[in-house]
Amino acid sequence: MASVTSLTASVHQHLATALSATLPTADADPLLRRSDRADYQANGILALAKKAKANPRELATQVVAQVESGELIKDIEVSGPGFLNITLTDGAITENLAARYSDDTGRLGVPTTEHPGTTVIDYAQPNVAKEMHVGHLRSAVIGDAVVQILEFTGENVVRRHHIGDWGTQFGMLIQYLDEHPHELDHKDAQVSGEEAMSNLDRLYKAARRLFDSDEEFKTRARRRVVDLQAGDPHTLATWQKFVDESKIYFFSVFDKLDMEIRDADIVGESGYNDMLDETCRLLEESGVAVRSEGALCVFFEDIKGPDGNPVPLIVKKSDGGYGYAATDLSAIRDRVFHLKANSLLYVVDARQSLHFKMVFETARRAGWLDDEDVKAFQLAFGTVLGKDGKPFKTREGETIRLVDLLDEAIERATAVVREKAEKVGLSEQEIIENGRYVGIGAVKYADLSTSAVRDYKFDLDQMVSLNGDTSVYLQYAYARIQSILRKAGGTAPAAHPELELAPAERALGLHLDQFGETVAEVAQSYEPHKLAAYLFKLATLLTAFYDQCPVLKAETPAHVENRLFLVDLTARTLHRGMALLGIRTPEKL
Repeated sequence: MASVTSLTASVHQHLATALSATLPTADADPLLRRSDRADYQANGILALAKKAKANPRELATQVVAQVESGELIKDIEVSGPGFLNITLTDGAITENLAARYSDDTGRLGVPTTEHPGTTVIDYAQPNVAKEMHVGHLRSAVIGDAVVQILEFTGENVVRRHHIGDWGTQFGMLIQYLDEHPHELDHKDAQVSGEEAMSNLDRLYKAARRLFDSDEEFKTRARRRVVDLQAGDPHTLATWQKFVDESKIYFFSVFDKLDMEIRDADIVGESGYNDMLDETCRLLEESGVAVRSEGALCVFFEDIKGPDGNPVPLIVKKSDGGYGYAATDLSAIRDRVFHLKANSLLYVVDARQSLHFKMVFETARRAGWLDDEDVKAFQLAFGTVLGKDGKPFKTREGETIRLVDLLDEAIERATAVVREKAEKVGLSEQEIIENGRYVGIGAVKYADLSTSAVRDYKFDLDQMVSLNGDTSVYLQYAYARIQSILRKAGGTAPAAHPELELAPAERALGLHLDQFGETVAEVAQSYEPHKLAAYLFKLATLLTAFYDQCPVLKAETPAHVENRLFLVDLTARTLHRGMALLGIRTPEKL
């Protein structure tokens, strides 16, 4: 099905045409927005009148005379110093929604972008041989939502999980395992991903303790790094074992998060090894990087340390080792020249902002990025805090394991679902399944309903509440509609444009019309919290609609069908919107 022109776009076009007819030389933007005084308000005439040195109220009156009313616009009036208040016909609202409802592709009439590009999204970056903790949550959840949203708009998206799988720590790990060969023996051949990673994590901590306390072991571990970089078969085989066991664990955690992670999308630091020498050579030959005290560095006039001296980006260390910068710059080259990306998006902790600022500027100087054809953007995110407003840690001061957090969320949510299970007729299997969807949805929504750059408090009691701005409230709204549709029996939803709409029906309908524009704005700005805000308002408008407009007991059969149509379209919009955030909507709750 073709996309559906939104009511906002149609009104905008009517007003722009009228403005052009009144002021042919003007840039005819009516500055249209939703309004509490009418359906829409246009504020653009004040600025146009100032440019034309005209009386804004008189100009507004002339524009109104040029506006074609009829099937779309019911009423348009001049307000205040020259605002226009526009009210639409009930029929136009219903017909527009009916067109969205008849879209059997599931897109609800939302168009795809006319000129899709290729965006590489770097997100969910766990480390090999280390358990994922609460700090890994936001990159995964925000990144996955942006992937879903961009793909829905038609963008070509390449997912990249830049896992930490290379460097000094692996020389340390491999050497330790060689000297303590039974530390990683699995008693059970069917060991789970979480158990395997728990063993690896324990091994890593033991190796770190020895590395920090024993200079001779530290020397042996560093020699092992050289062996790894040189491709020594035994060292590489042990390294590969660490990577493979870690991946099993990563997949189990992402499965718990209800996220799809594909093996082909995992390209860690090791994936760019063969490019590091050339990256450094290109930077040095072009003069972008220079030698300083034996290291290859890039300097920036506006980046200085506390002592006032420039802080460089170190691409290659004085001992010949490569830093994160070399890997990140090689990844940019790969993504731009091999993957042909137009946009590079990094969903990375805000604390790494200075690093990425320097990396992006270095890539621009080298000609690998520019602000027109190939852009790079860090979608920086804040910290997950505990209820006390401090970084989320255990009582012992350790970072909280992600799987423990998710398991507790599922446990709390399952208890909430079980309380209402008998009333809605849920089986034990449905209770367990819905408990997972509600628990994981609660965690994701709490993150996504907050602007990424802000810190947010992790409060499971609030997250699984049926009241307030929570995913459970939205999931319950969806399930409530499904219950009404089941109770409707043989009465099918059907649009009736001839019917007059109640205020709550109009408010719901006009908000449903804004779904496509909201998705487009979110895709452009990489701000999933705006989609969450849209969906929360949709659910609150639905609640007001229920209070004021009986559905199955409406006054006439036509009203019943029309209201069933309105709530069914609302359910479809909730379902699609929540899916774009990576959250499931159970049929019963």
